[in-house]
Amino acid sequence: MKYKVTSGDPTGLKTPCLVLGVYQESKLSAAAEAIDQAADGAITELLRMGDLEGKVGDSQFLYRIPGHQAGRLLLVGCGKKSDFDRDGYRKAVAAAAKALKEAALEEATLCLPEIKAKGTKKVQRTSDAVIEMERTLYRFDSCKGKAEKPRGELKKLELYIGVDGSLDKAEQAVQEAQGIAVGITLARDLGNLPGNICTPSYLADRAREMRKLSNKLQVEILEEAQMEKLGMGALLSVSRGSRQPAKLIVMEYRGGDDKQKPVVLVGKGLTFDAGGISLKPAAQMDEMKYDMCGGAGVLGTMRTCLELKLPINVVALVPASENLPDGDASKPGDIVTSMSGQTIEVLNTDAEGRLILCDALTYAERFEPDVVVDVATLTGACVVALGQHLAGLFSDDQGLLEELREAGELGADRAWPMPMGSEYQKQLDSNFADIANIGGRFGGAITAACFLSRFTKKYPWAHLDIAGVAWLQGKAKGATGRPVGLLSQFLISRSKQAK
Repeated sequence: MKYKVTSGDPTGLKTPCLVLGVYQESKLSAAAEAIDQAADGAITELLRMGDLEGKVGDSQFLYRIPGHQAGRLLLVGCGKKSDFDRDGYRKAVAAAAKALKEAALEEATLCLPEIKAKGTKKVQRTSDAVIEMERTLYRFDSCKGKAEKPRGELKKLELYIGVDGSLDKAEQAVQEAQGIAVGITLARDLGNLPGNICTPSYLADRAREMRKLSNKLQVEILEEAQMEKLGMGALLSVSRGSRQPAKLIVMEYRGGDDKQKPVVLVGKGLTFDAGGISLKPAAQMDEMKYDMCGGAGVLGTMRTCLELKLPINVVALVPASENLPDGDASKPGDIVTSMSGQTIEVLNTDAEGRLILCDALTYAERFEPDVVVDVATLTGACVVALGQHLAGLFSDDQGLLEELREAGELGADRAWPMPMGSEYQKQLDSNFADIANIGGRFGGAITAACFLSRFTKKYPWAHLDIAGVAWLQGKAKGATGRPVGLLSQFLISRSKQAK
């Protein structure tokens, strides 16, 4: 979709539809009030009749209202004015997107960015409007034999920022938001694909396709024979039960100068996880196609880097595999040797994500990284701890942890710091190997992070457990594209510091 930032007198905006915010108790936003005054109180009168309460998410089209140059008005509820915050703002934008979609409009002007919301600035609201619009209008129908074609599709949206405002800053925010939205869309598309299509080889092919987008991007795919030579026994132990060969996707984006150490992003790419010999229950096992959302998020973030031409060096590593039961699959009690040389007792084959990640984390050393961040749908324990709203954030590096937390706040893609301590490391003791791959029943998300930390001694490192936020269930079932927003803001902030 094309976006344009505009300002000035809202009564003079020529558009097929002007989207205005209204509060409960018949209170109006500034733009709505300007239209209402020009229309001799027509909007206020209609609100007093009670057809629109103004609750967050309410919407109503109005026609033949005088005093403006729009084809129609769309009123969107913003709740109580005193309570209106960023979350309410994003919900209001989503409500506007749904109403515009149902009306099959191709053009509109959104006046919501000019409305003050607690804890936000105008630039941030402009950015949020783009990302929320794209998120709400997203649809995935590539696997349908007869996809239903929409009557019309929103192609152009003007973002009204008030009577006066900095167009330059808002336009830059729009540009960044569009780049992030492209990355989120790619991550959602990959996550929503079924396991019989989105295999490790398919992910590798999609990475190769991205190479065409920039001469600053290099892509290499490591095959199983190469991984075996490198000693990646942990990663290869996971793919033994599958007919699909494992891949290690290596992407190097050189947007910064040669002396700049890269940020390395590592994404878990389990394209389907049946649990291996430690087989998962049948109920909702179909959702295990989402176990590659860490890898999808990393690929989506790389897509954002390319879209925005960020002046920063980034390496993406995606260890990709399936985890299935088979006569040759790894068994509980097996001991494997990782690339680092540490031996691992596999007590549960369903704790496989850490096995493919640990070898990728060791491989990351060769890039002499500034920092390394791994992303994984790693543990159900993290979902129990934080629910489906916040990702778990783990790091012994307080500076990096805070940097990522702030990026999540900025990108409306929040993560919550979790503890890591030596007392948890003891749960990973093994009688027969250097380390066990699970740490018992309690603190499962923490012991999983502690396991990964054993392979990250040579660089600053952080771990994001996105098991609770990577996809939605129920009627809204589908990949969310998280944490592309967080990772993109992290890289954008770093690239600005590098400048």
